[in-house]
Amino acid sequence: MNDKEFSGLADAVMARIEAALEKTAETSAADVDFERAAGGVLEIEFADGGKMIVNRHDVAREIWVAARAGGFHFRWDGRDWRDTRDGGELLAKLSELASQQAGAPVHLT
Repeated sequence: MNDKEFSGLADAVMARIEAALEKTAETSAADVDFERAAGGVLEIEFADGGKMIVNRHDVAREIWVAARAGGFHFRWDGRDWRDTRDGGELLAKLSELASQQAGAPVHLT
């Protein structure tokens, strides 16, 4: 994958995550807020003040997630963004991590 392909895929998934978070804010009991910070970093904040950070790492061509449960790296496999450790899909993993931090179901898929 070249830089242009990565950039397009990364931009698309970040927009998809934001759209899913907007929908969640309207339909979920979870108190979740988010904003796009400098450099395109997506900061997701929970009622208890905890945060989850989602950002693209251009050099590694990965999407990185920092959550209370740890750090996660996702690489494009030609079809989906997959966790480099356990193969989990990005939006499913974000849903799981956000649900843990929010203390209520968060569905981003």
